[in-house]
Amino acid sequence: MNLITTIIAITITLSAVLATISFWLPQMTPDAEKLSPYECGFDPLGSARLPFSLRFFLIAILFLLFDLEIALLLPLPWGDQLTTPALTLAWSAAVLALLTLGLIYEWTQGGLEWAE
Repeated sequence: MNLITTIIAITITLSAVLATISFWLPQMTPDAEKLSPYECGFDPLGSARLPFSLRFFLIAILFLLFDLEIALLLPLPWGDQLTTPALTLAWSAAVLALLTLGLIYEWTQGGLEWAE
């Protein structure tokens, strides 16, 4: 048996053993305290199943979008593959312009308003 076959056999065997042990090992006796929602050590003040505002998710998505902008523009991973630095600058400006237009659109549509 070669090395790769041995490693695959050990991996499969170990995974099967651990999955089998984890199936029979846990204690299945939940009590009232374990089933209650946890709020930093305090007794729950209300229902833990309150819906979040859709505005929260929209602003979180906008934050992620502009966070990705930083990830794309700071390292410029494709900058060394272009022929001239001016072309790199043009692509960076195009990405920034597109994101700025998106921000202006969200602003004019009221997507950044936290409360209506």
